[in-house]
Amino acid sequence: MKAPVQRVRAQTVSELPSATWSNALLIGNDVLMSGMTGHPATRQAAENGTPLGAYEQTLVVLGKIRDLVEAAGGHIGNLYRLTVYLTHIADKNEVGRARRDFFEGFACYPTSTLVEVKGLVFPELRVEIEASARLDIDLRTALEK
Repeated sequence: MKAPVQRVRAQTVSELPSATWSNALLIGNDVLMSGMTGHPATRQAAENGTPLGAYEQTLVVLGKIRDLVEAAGGHIGNLYRLTVYLTHIADKNEVGRARRDFFEGFACYPTSTLVEVKGLVFPELRVEIEASARLDIDLRTALEK
């Protein structure tokens, strides 16, 4: 039997009508998300002369991911996989700090890959994160094995 596919939209996560991608899809219990960035908040901050650092960008991105999971009917405990793209590998500690703050109180963190890339779609972006979630799990209460 085929799992139904539903497009997930969150009011706080813009998606251009001309986009050739979906921000998130719900396939059965799986929520698959495209790479999220801090845009447009990063652009606005840069234009105001107060660019967002890696810590702030990571929190913006994780907030978008949370909003998409919630729009799919879940919560942040459903997140089990993150792929983090950084334009400056030296930002890894700030990204780690943001993740610790965001996932505070979790029994375990989502699995993750972190890589440095040459650039992202806009020059002010330092962080992009892809995420996966399952609505039938909760990492906030995961057990050790």
